[in-house]
Amino acid sequence: MKNILVITTSIFGQNGQSSQLVEQTITNLKAQHPTAAVIYRDLSKQPVPHIDADRFGAFTTSANDRSDLENQVIAYSDELISEIVGADAIILGVPMYNFGIPSTLKAYFDHIARAGVTFRYTDQGPVGLLEDRPVFIMAARGGIYAGTGNDTQTPYLRTFLGFLGLKDVSFVYAEGLAMGDDKKDAALDKASSKIDALTA
Repeated sequence: MKNILVITTSIFGQNGQSSQLVEQTITNLKAQHPTAAVIYRDLSKQPVPHIDADRFGAFTTSANDRSDLENQVIAYSDELISEIVGADAIILGVPMYNFGIPSTLKAYFDHIARAGVTFRYTDQGPVGLLEDRPVFIMAARGGIYAGTGNDTQTPYLRTFLGFLGLKDVSFVYAEGLAMGDDKKDAALDKASSKIDALTA
């Protein structure tokens, strides 16, 4: 393993519970692969612009017809995609905000979903163009949602990542974090054990 891509999205930065679980995952992977480089992208500190008509237009305009501004949009998107392409493993820190993923992560996704680059449509349906690699998702939630209809994150993340070709996806859930210290401590211990098992 040469490169590990780390994407965090907590509004609390490195103090967020999802970010701390990410750090444990990095530590475990680095213990096995000490020479691996870690590429960080903190979407709370450096948010990706939300998609708008101009940015979407850049994605759908042929290279020869793009304006200078559209070329800048494409170069930015290419940079994000190149980080994924160069990673041997991806770690995502994903807190739950109002039943969904952070909007900063959705904006990031909107910039890496590029027809002809990360996916393509065929007569048999869409095909992901990214080479599969392990994706570890640290899901931190205040309540209990995994396995219920209120967990919108898990199916969405599996669907989106699979759409791009990333199917080796593992979830670590830390739930009930806002339901008292006992539940929080138990949830974090369980999540820590799961990380150890996944990265053994």
